Amino acid sequence: MRRVLPKSLLGQVLLAVALALLVAQGISAVLLYRASEQRREMGYANFLAFQLVAQPQIDIRQNTRNGGQQSRQLRVEHTPNYPLRPGETIDTHRVALLRSVLTEQGVVPAKLVVAQRKVADDPYVSERMRQRPDLQQQPDWSQDEVVAGLMRPGEKEWTVARFPLNGSEPRSVRNLIAQTALLFLVLVGLLALLLRRITHPLAALTRRLETFAQTRETDGQLEPSGPEDTRRLIAAHNAMEGRIAALLDEKDVMLGAIGHDLKTPLAALRVRIESVEDRVERERMAATIEDIARTLDDILSLARVGRPTDPLEITDLTALVASVVEEFEDMNQPVTFERGQRIALPMRATWLRRALRNLIGNAVRYGGKADVSLRREGDDAVIAVEDQGPGIAPAELARMVEPFTRGEGSRNRATGGAGLGLAIARAIAEQHGGRLILANRPQGGLRAELRLPTKR
Repeated sequence: MRRVLPKSLLGQVLLAVALALLVAQGISAVLLYRASEQRREMGYANFLAFQLVAQPQIDIRQNTRNGGQQSRQLRVEHTPNYPLRPGETIDTHRVALLRSVLTEQGVVPAKLVVAQRKVADDPYVSERMRQRPDLQQQPDWSQDEVVAGLMRPGEKEWTVARFPLNGSEPRSVRNLIAQTALLFLVLVGLLALLLRRITHPLAALTRRLETFAQTRETDGQLEPSGPEDTRRLIAAHNAMEGRIAALLDEKDVMLGAIGHDLKTPLAALRVRIESVEDRVERERMAATIEDIARTLDDILSLARVGRPTDPLEITDLTALVASVVEEFEDMNQPVTFERGQRIALPMRATWLRRALRNLIGNAVRYGGKADVSLRREGDDAVIAVEDQGPGIAPAELARMVEPFTRGEGSRNRATGGAGLGLAIARAIAEQHGGRLILANRPQGGLRAELRLPTKR
């Protein structure tokens, strides 16, 4: 069974405080219990010492007043017999404690024994109760008692005293439980209110960050709330959003201007090269212009993918992948498609087609063929494009999705272009809340996975 822990800051802090309080109260309970037991043991020892030391004198006075009658004390006896019954063991801890109390009273025992037994197993108590049925106070036969026997130097008889054990102190336990419950109620309750005042603005700020990461729009910024530190954090975030949005706007304006200013002379240059008489040279110049134009289109696409203007629409992902594969098949490219279950997702179909074309085109260019598959894995729809090429060095896998990065060093369009295809595919995947994963296949070749979440 998996351990389920709270994921929120509020829940984790409250859990930590509750556990710390529980541990502290547990340690306090153990210390209180030990102190209580020590007090009780010391009380038993003092009572038994008093009985053992004072009883002989009391018996003498009572015997004198009552004409030699036996002592009325029920818990103390004088006997020449060994006070412990067969099978009973001496409690060395209580012997040492009682000896220390007797020594403080000036009594040095010649022999001292202490044991614990059931009241019902004490023959002396049973005999005295049989002789004195008129006694109002009856013993609790089910409880335990401490029996202490003392023989002083020069004496022939044992003085035996008894003390009933009343068990633990339930009132102390109940008080400790009530105290713990009150501490939990007050401390955890007040802390929950305080933390909620802190975590509520943080949760709202997190949602705002997620929204801004998707839309890049400054509408709906938060009003600063909560403690002063949280207010300053929200205000700083709002200012940062404004600066980021302004930079993105400036970037779009700049790229739009560059695209317009470059495409216009390229179009004019494309017309002028028609006057070149050498056909081979004319075709080379036209190919160079087309290469520049495609690179420029890739750069503008990479810039626009972060700020899409078209809305998400529910689209059949299986049909979309099949249509892109058919485009390559119509051009006699070696591309296969393994259809899986039908998957419909909210997506921007135009952008996703662009990402698939880039991945399949790379697989055909570098691996000779492309095997495309679509399946569902958990909460992800996985589009896999596999080739049988040389793959990529493991140290270069992470770097290959960066702009202008290519496995082949040249910028020749015939051998791979400007190195923007994987960067655009990754940006489109992230635009849809997914990710692009590159991995070398064990049997050779590269596997590119476009993972898109099916739940949002």
